[in-house]
Amino acid sequence: MDNSKRPATEAEAKALASALRLRILRLCLDEALTNKDIAARLGSQPATTLHHVRTLVATGFLAPAEVRRGARGSREIPYRATGKSWHMSITDTSAVAAGNQAMINAFLQEVELVDDPGQIMLTRMGLRLSDENAAAFMERLHEIFEEYKQRPPDPDGKPVSMFFALHPDTGRLANEPSMP
Repeated sequence: MDNSKRPATEAEAKALASALRLRILRLCLDEALTNKDIAARLGSQPATTLHHVRTLVATGFLAPAEVRRGARGSREIPYRATGKSWHMSITDTSAVAAGNQAMINAFLQEVELVDDPGQIMLTRMGLRLSDENAAAFMERLHEIFEEYKQRPPDPDGKPVSMFFALHPDTGRLANEPSMP
């Protein structure tokens, strides 16, 4: 666990345990979007989306921008992701499991929308690492993630997303000799 991150509250962990809410945060990363905009991009009903937007606002993951006038003078509130989730960790076991499943589902839903599967870069590998080397590996990856997170967006850059998972290889563990 990264010690620079604060533990998430129960409400924050619950808010992040939804693939739809994670996708909403991703959509609002670069630009402020209204509930109607979000619903249209997700192909969902505005009423359904509004429930999730309100949850994300209540927990501080989305922030409302200045109210604007929409079509026919309607009042619209655009929302922007705050980046808050990057600065917290979820430690409750059941919340971790729910959050992990939400991340996997959000990843699968987003990848399904990519028109050209050749644009998806995937790598899968197995390693055998001591606890010390595993910790060094994770520290190095975290440094890279943090470096790129801190960079300002490239004005002419294209939006890309990344999903990373490291897990025990239980299939290979089954073949390990028993310890005396």
